[in-house]
Amino acid sequence: MIVPHIALKVFFVIFCSSFACGEYWTYDCLKQEHKCKRIRLEDGITAVSLAVCRLFCDENPGTLWPRVNGKIRLEQSLTTLNLTKIQFTVHSKSDKNDQFWRINEERLRKQISRKVPHSSSLTEGGNLLKILVNVDNEDTKLGLDTNEHYQIRTSKEGNGDIVANITAETIFGARHAFETISQLIVFDDIRGELQIVDDFEVDDKPAYPHRGFLLDTVRNYYPVEAIKRTIDSMAMVKLNVFHWHISDSQSFPMMLKSHPEMSEIGAYSAEKVYTIENIKDIYEYAYTRGVLLLPEFDAPAHVGEGWQTKNATSCFDMDPWENFCTEPACGQLDPTKDHMYDILEDIYREMYDAFGKPDRFHMGGDEVHEECWTVSNDIRNWIHEHGLELNTSGLMELWGYFQQKALERLKRVTGNDIPAIVWSSTLTGKDYVEKHLNKQKYIIQFWRQKNESAITDLLEKGYRLILSNYDNFYLDCGFGHWMREGNNWCSPYKDWKKVYSNDFRYFDAKYRSQFLGGEAALWSEQVDHLSVDGRTWPRLSALAERLWTDPTTGWQQAISRMLIHRERLVENGIAAETLVPHWCLQHQGKCIMK
Repeated sequence: MIVPHIALKVFFVIFCSSFACGEYWTYDCLKQEHKCKRIRLEDGITAVSLAVCRLFCDENPGTLWPRVNGKIRLEQSLTTLNLTKIQFTVHSKSDKNDQFWRINEERLRKQISRKVPHSSSLTEGGNLLKILVNVDNEDTKLGLDTNEHYQIRTSKEGNGDIVANITAETIFGARHAFETISQLIVFDDIRGELQIVDDFEVDDKPAYPHRGFLLDTVRNYYPVEAIKRTIDSMAMVKLNVFHWHISDSQSFPMMLKSHPEMSEIGAYSAEKVYTIENIKDIYEYAYTRGVLLLPEFDAPAHVGEGWQTKNATSCFDMDPWENFCTEPACGQLDPTKDHMYDILEDIYREMYDAFGKPDRFHMGGDEVHEECWTVSNDIRNWIHEHGLELNTSGLMELWGYFQQKALERLKRVTGNDIPAIVWSSTLTGKDYVEKHLNKQKYIIQFWRQKNESAITDLLEKGYRLILSNYDNFYLDCGFGHWMREGNNWCSPYKDWKKVYSNDFRYFDAKYRSQFLGGEAALWSEQVDHLSVDGRTWPRLSALAERLWTDPTTGWQQAISRMLIHRERLVENGIAAETLVPHWCLQHQGKCIMK
């Protein structure tokens, strides 16, 4: 069948090949009904490929992930695109971002080219795509206050060329528009052509400013390439924070210029390290993809390897470890050691600079074990000298003292009052939080279950929160325990539907402004660069739609798009886990139990 290279009004008959005899199945995707009728294509019958039809199987295009959080108008009209004829014109008040645009232009070209299967070839011809970008604001800093809103208006000129006008307040909003455009281009395997929707409008913005993913690169080491691949995938779904858990008790992989001996004795090997240059390189990589590189130096707990020569820790590598920490090896900073804060300031300084001077800094604060501190004579003496009891209340005073001193050192480095993020803990409990953590200076990342009263207590006290409740957002859950029989502590497995269903509307609407967003977390006791893709994707995409769109509908309305999105991840080199038999992808709506 020969089809001329013209714009195609869509007739909703899906064409997909049958390997048996070259015949074809039809399927009405709009009504979600299956027509088990076999036909032969003949001259005069207009067939539309499965990929093309999917564009229009949803009121919010069936290929978009995350969904548009605003207005969208999509006409059922397509034009053939010439891959070699894509032009970019950027109008910005700042001329300092040439590299930013070069990288994103090349990224978009690659995303489009990857839509063409290796076994297929493009038919010659097609029309020019002109992408015109207008950025209103000179601000090029990515932070909590960054405006990521964008608009796209696409139309077709008389000569057949397509013009996509992008308007955004910042370069980051405009970059998000590129991702949306890429998802409105499909490969038509009937004609061997790339097709683009030639008449659509989008007005889109995120529901929450902090849309993140935590990756622990300490328990197991991740090469730079694996981190960059993860950031690339995050950019595809408009996630904007890569929370780098780069320090812990098991290893010290960060090569500091001020204290080089810490990685020399603390890293797993000389190859399994991150230099300051590595971190700066990853920062630039993330920045051009609209992703903030968020540093975390976890303290005062989760500190051990690398500190052996510093005389600044308590209970380091003590046995039996079960008495002093959650998992081996144990270690916590000793807040009574004044020289320890000098080292901490050096670490903060190098991290803050290498991570691009972010507008927030994660200070850790996770899982302080009282038993680890009580074995120290210096700590017991400090408690006594300050008229305190060697109990939880007294040790919380010690922890509060540490937070005060550490925050002073962080502010000395940053030169201003950027917010410090800490994990929820005993110190963030209602009996201690207001005394030790100023709500104007701290953001609390809540990792316990969402239905615990502690989160409501924090909201009522006016604290800003990032939600990472483990019952929905921990991606390492549901696997065999690595130290004993049975499953790990936070089982069962959190599938994409569980992540998607973590609705922030669970809380009273009056607290909505206090939620800055959320993060999924992948702790890496049982994951490394060889398994990170499947462990993370496409579950992390479910979080992306939750935080960008904050949908009011359930996962059932998202599953068809999710299956298409998973294929797009694989198309771009991400080994995302499969969710269903491939038959379900070709028969949308048939695999959901009523």
